[in-house]
Amino acid sequence: MVDLAARTERLDAYLDERGLEAVWFAEPNGFAWLTGGDNVVDADADLGVAAAGYDGELRVITDDIEANRLADEELPDPVAVESFPWHASSLAEAVAERSPAPAAADFDVPGFERVDGSRLRQPLTDDDVERYRELGREAAAAVETVCRNLEPEDPEYEVAAGVDISLSSRDVDTPVVLVGGAERAQRYRHYTPSDATLGDYALVSVTAERAGLYASLTRTVAFDAPNWLEERHRAAARVEATALAATEAAAAGELTGSDGPDTAGDVFDAIREAYDAVGFAEEWREHHQGGAAGFAGREWIATPESDEPVHWPMGYAWNPTVQGAKSEDTHLVAPDRTETLTKTGQWPTHEVDPVDIDGIETESRELSAPVIR
Repeated sequence: MVDLAARTERLDAYLDERGLEAVWFAEPNGFAWLTGGDNVVDADADLGVAAAGYDGELRVITDDIEANRLADEELPDPVAVESFPWHASSLAEAVAERSPAPAAADFDVPGFERVDGSRLRQPLTDDDVERYRELGREAAAAVETVCRNLEPEDPEYEVAAGVDISLSSRDVDTPVVLVGGAERAQRYRHYTPSDATLGDYALVSVTAERAGLYASLTRTVAFDAPNWLEERHRAAARVEATALAATEAAAAGELTGSDGPDTAGDVFDAIREAYDAVGFAEEWREHHQGGAAGFAGREWIATPESDEPVHWPMGYAWNPTVQGAKSEDTHLVAPDRTETLTKTGQWPTHEVDPVDIDGIETESRELSAPVIR
């Protein structure tokens, strides 16, 4: 169950600030954030089959195909579900007809403003954090179960299928499953599974989703490790450790020493410095570095110009890469602690030091290490 009181408090403030009467969410992550339910029938569709709105009360509008199922299985009591004939109207038209105005929505509704749901979803609430911990453990357990049983002759697509099944058995969806064997992991940063066999080593990168929350992780398994793998993985891990330290400092408003809030761009500056310090100055250009996570795989991705404020408590999934190597987990950054969410305690870790950058602490971090078979 989601903390509806915390959400409506944010929405009241948003409506007051914008001079609006209502706000609506039909994108799956916005719907899940507000209701705790799932409005997805067609996974390929950008929008779900229902819109959740707030106008002082929580309301859901959907067609008459979905209304009873959503009320029975997806929504908390006493959320009102209003239906319209499936053949008579679109979801956008139904919302426009039934909502007070002026209003905003995260999808195209005639006459409505657009709302950036990501800003409203940050930071996480206490109940979000508890559910995030459960998701992180389940995601890591599923991926690590598959990775412990890999063999050099396994095709990438069979490994991906195993990850899908392992996560599905835990009621977790897999919007992203990447499996790269020794040849393709060195060539591509997004190693979508192919019929190539794993060979000397493999990277398995997953983004898992349940009840609207997303957790990402990468595991490295080596059978005959290339002589450069340890160096490159440790370099990527040091960049991840630096990103975490910079995130903590930014969330506390201590990274730049400026009067304004520290931003994703400020954290990115520290990441770029870290790549230089570990001897791979240009590797940041080859792939995005990750960013805030929560009710999206990334609520934002850090870039040199990012002005997104850095919040806590919040999930952060940094994913630095050095050709053929990657370090990635999802971490909760909170005022009193930073904890790895995608952790089982059964996968080896190594102690990693952030690079020395002004404004951040250099405390060592325990991050996921490669498994050498």
